Amino acid sequence: MIKFPLLFKITVITITLACCSWGFLGHKTISQLAVYSLPKKLQIFFFKNSDYMIYNSVRPDVRRKDDPKEATKHFIDIDAKVFGENPFDSMPKTWEDAVKKYSEDTLRKYGTVPWEVMRLQEKLTNSFRNKLKDSILYYAADLGHYLADAHVPLHTTENYDGQLSNQRGLHSLWESTVPEMHIEGYNLYQNHKAKYLKDPLAVIWVEIRKSNAMLARVLADEIKASEGFTDATKFKRSERFGQVRKNYTGEFAKAYAIKLENTVNERLLESSKTVADFWYTAWVDAGCPDLSDLQSVTDEDKDKLKSEKESWKANELIKKGLLQSRKGKSEE
Repeated sequence: MIKFPLLFKITVITITLACCSWGFLGHKTISQLAVYSLPKKLQIFFFKNSDYMIYNSVRPDVRRKDDPKEATKHFIDIDAKVFGENPFDSMPKTWEDAVKKYSEDTLRKYGTVPWEVMRLQEKLTNSFRNKLKDSILYYAADLGHYLADAHVPLHTTENYDGQLSNQRGLHSLWESTVPEMHIEGYNLYQNHKAKYLKDPLAVIWVEIRKSNAMLARVLADEIKASEGFTDATKFKRSERFGQVRKNYTGEFAKAYAIKLENTVNERLLESSKTVADFWYTAWVDAGCPDLSDLQSVTDEDKDKLKSEKESWKANELIKKGLLQSRKGKSEE
């Protein structure tokens, strides 16, 4: 068996994660913000376990390097020709009906994120109903990840990396590089209280439609931002394992972010709202079980949550070093 150096393994994993979703920063931030929108009885449970939730918010991406069936759970190429000219109107929304129309192999080829969300929603509801702490946390973390992915425009198209429009590298630029560079200026507070979803399946399809509607701008703004840049100033080249890679420069990423305005920030907040709503809905559908006997909660825990929420409302999570995905960077 060939054994690869640890540095090689870490590099491969890093590249994989950078290319597949919101990235560490986005997923961890979305998970943390979602907790603040929950009702008190549910909020303290997730807050007490926030280290686990935030750390594991990226777990589905990590699985991709070992599980060949994992990748297509994160997206849906709704613009694939097989789905027709008006896919949002013609595609059956349930998994069973979609399989009858297109076949399971076809759906798995072009992505299954809406149905993966619903599968995990059922798992989470059952875990709440049976008051299985470990399962609740496990499924809630995974569910949050796929819901967040569904809010990314480039997760709704065959042109997922701009590779079909000569904009390769756009995927990580939009959902990783731009927020990494600018999150200190983002508004992370929103006055949202988790609401019960009568039809979660309809909601996830609405969010996918919104994501897809943003796609044209994601692509167009890259073209607009390119004005005044040469190939040498727009891209930087690096060699890795004998292959030359071409990535966008920091200066171009800044120019692109200006064109995007607040859209990435808004999509991140919308993701956290949806995650909170789905978690809350699963809890309500399970009968609103009392979770207090699953763990001890001290006055110190309650005070910490109260203080953290006050910082969130003042949009000072980063300033006070409370945004877990950016801890240690507020003073840089």
